[in-house]
Amino acid sequence: MAVPVDRNRGLIRGAQETQTVFDMSKVVLLLSACLAVLAAQASSQPLSYHEQAVTLDGERRIVQIPVGYKLELLTSALDGPRLLTFAANGDLFIGSKSGRVYRLPPPYTAPEVLVTLGDYPHSVAFRKNEILIARTDGLYRAPYLPGQKRLEPDDVKLLAALPGGGGHNSRTVAVGPDGRVYLSLGLSGNCSDQYLDESYPPDDRRGGIMVLREEGDKTVWKTYASGLRNPVGFAWQPKTDVLYADNNGPDHWGYDQPPEYFSRIEPGSFHGMPWFQYDGRQMKRDSCAERPPPRPIQDVTAPAATFPARNAPLGMTFVPEGALDKTLEYDAVVALHGSWGTRPRGDFFGDRSSRRPPKIAAVRFEDGRVRRVDDLVTGFQLPDGERWARPVGVAIGPDGALYFTSDSGINGLFRLKRGQ
Repeated sequence: MAVPVDRNRGLIRGAQETQTVFDMSKVVLLLSACLAVLAAQASSQPLSYHEQAVTLDGERRIVQIPVGYKLELLTSALDGPRLLTFAANGDLFIGSKSGRVYRLPPPYTAPEVLVTLGDYPHSVAFRKNEILIARTDGLYRAPYLPGQKRLEPDDVKLLAALPGGGGHNSRTVAVGPDGRVYLSLGLSGNCSDQYLDESYPPDDRRGGIMVLREEGDKTVWKTYASGLRNPVGFAWQPKTDVLYADNNGPDHWGYDQPPEYFSRIEPGSFHGMPWFQYDGRQMKRDSCAERPPPRPIQDVTAPAATFPARNAPLGMTFVPEGALDKTLEYDAVVALHGSWGTRPRGDFFGDRSSRRPPKIAAVRFEDGRVRRVDDLVTGFQLPDGERWARPVGVAIGPDGALYFTSDSGINGLFRLKRGQ
């Protein structure tokens, strides 16, 4: 016997089930949107801080660090340490003003001298079976295998020459996400008539970031970005692979002007110096640069963020996914070396306590854009202006902690990690 079927009821039930599916989809979308908002809000929230005592050579020092973190000194057995780089196997390498390139295997407490060189080996980078060493007069390379403890000076050969001499003689090298070699170098002074362009003599091609073109045995530096007075630190943001650099402003505008830069770097971008300075609101012509600017003021890229003048930003890095904590993922970390200039004129002759203090800062991003700058580690300068440490290089280690060097007061390596 056939069972009567209420077709209308079946249609109604089907419509109800479809409506339920639609409603659940809306709920999932709404929850996803809420979680995204909460994550963005968390990343944009100011950090909370606590004080921690650090005992160094019998002296008790107080630092301010984010809640949930601990600062520790790993070693003070370094001489003039500068930028640091982690190799793929976890070993840490540190350039120096003393001519030594240091190697520190985990747990990074016992430095070894990989090689001693002249001409300021400021930074290193790695390619397959090769180490790159940036010195004032050139980029050098040598065969290198992971775990290798020593490098003979005679094995270090020139890869590509650089203009040397004058001030700002550090050179920073890095291998980009595209596998190419990038290097930054500064102008020799405040108002030096130097520019990264083939219209200038080779010795005056300074002030920006270059990329190395390698064709067989032939190597040629090409301008990537120009008009940066001293871009010591640069790095690519994880996920986006966008390049950013910090930049030291000039000294001749006094104590409060111009601010230091944190800039987005695009291929061919022009950042103005020495012809133009950013005063915190707009670009201005700097009268100390007498030659007409190579590009108009409309071409100048304004900074994405600024630090107060006379902070001397040096090394920088980005926080990758899974390092430090969730709120800092994809943010930048910058080592601020602190000023030598004092109030009010920015010269040596004022009160030492008025010098801009060294610190570690975090440049906070949200939705791919810079939102603000927060302190990360402070307390390196005492009330009378004495410094017991001055941060230089920064890097995230394989353990997700932040490592940084100091080249004044303590000549050593610090680690900021989660945990009390």
